[in-house]
Amino acid sequence: MYAVIKTGGKQYRVAIGEKIKIEQILADVGAEVVLDQVLAVSASDGSIRVGTPLVSGATVKASVLTQGKHDKIRIFKMRRRKHYQKRQGHRQKYTELQITEIEG
Repeated sequence: MYAVIKTGGKQYRVAIGEKIKIEQILADVGAEVVLDQVLAVSASDGSIRVGTPLVSGATVKASVLTQGKHDKIRIFKMRRRKHYQKRQGHRQKYTELQITEIEG
């Protein structure tokens, strides 16, 4: 059984027991989070329910494992012969979830 959820502007295919890293959400470590934007749900018999755009009544429950930051990416911009250089770095924040239950 799996589900396709939408969070943080991205879509994820999740199954029970999986760990995923999503864009940061405000939740404490150990808290349970309910994700209600479910785009599709697969049942154990193989049938798939696809929403228009969301599946009504479907939810995914997950527990928060960690809050953290991804590795740093470095941005370097330069214009040749113009004496222009710009250096910048970025670390995107994430929330790691473990999927505990899919209702649908």
